[in-house]
Amino acid sequence: MSFATGGTSWLTHTQPPSVAMPELRFDSLRKEWVAYATERNDRTFLPTDFCPLCPSGAGGESEVPLNTFEVVVFENRFPAFGPDRDGGRPVRPSTTGCEVVVYTPEHDMTLARLPVERVRLLVDVWADRYAALGARIDVAYVYIFENKGEEIGVTLHHPHGQIYALPFVPPFADAELRAAREHQHATGRCPHCDELKAEEDGPRVVFAEESMTAFVPNAARWPYEVHVYPRRHVASITDLDEGERWDLAAAVLRVASTYD
Repeated sequence: MSFATGGTSWLTHTQPPSVAMPELRFDSLRKEWVAYATERNDRTFLPTDFCPLCPSGAGGESEVPLNTFEVVVFENRFPAFGPDRDGGRPVRPSTTGCEVVVYTPEHDMTLARLPVERVRLLVDVWADRYAALGARIDVAYVYIFENKGEEIGVTLHHPHGQIYALPFVPPFADAELRAAREHQHATGRCPHCDELKAEEDGPRVVFAEESMTAFVPNAARWPYEVHVYPRRHVASITDLDEGERWDLAAAVLRVASTYD
């Protein structure tokens, strides 16, 4: 195991993956890749006497052998994407990876109850990992997310999120990108900027403060779906300036605390 300091407040480290490796198989009928990661069935599932995400001190048995930390990032021991496989039917190179982002050493904390300073640090971590993973030639899409609740498949209650570095653009994102290119070609404008302009004075706005606006999209697909947009046109989270990162942290807290 090796540790590398990523600044004074958060750390990254690598963990050896499980023995079995995941793979991507190509569905010729739907023309898309499907992820298989059967070894994830052996991952830690709702432990009652030990949390692998709590700090366990030097030489400890958890995934975080530190006395304490603010935010820590490490490679998932049971990744959904892993090394290449040879032979058989078409298998997509899967040398990208999955990372776990632990928000706090406090086991019973939630994202919604974190201080804004910690979420601000988390925004920097997201931006750093987005840039580092997105710069890799084998990565086509970086997906930052958090699952919440056992109903959606959460197996560890310690507050954490994940980052997938995908070797392909997933269908939902590919559809959005195609639509964005078509809109840009037809109008010369950014579709997200147009969406924000159409919504910012409407009844679906949840809040609009400083540099961020949160709103329920006109064609929401999920109950309680909320989008948070920066008011300034930017390409990604890495382009947000200092003030916008603080505003995003505050917006994330406001939305999460409403749902929590």
